[in-house]
Amino acid sequence: MEKTKTGSAGFTLIELLVVIAIIAILAAML
Repeated sequence: MEKTKTGSAGFTLIELLVVIAIIAILAAML
């Protein structure tokens, strides 16, 4: 359970960073 919880949290953080990066790039292009 601990491994699954950590993996889920890590994936969420990574996904959040990716989304923020994409938004930042799009905003910079606009």
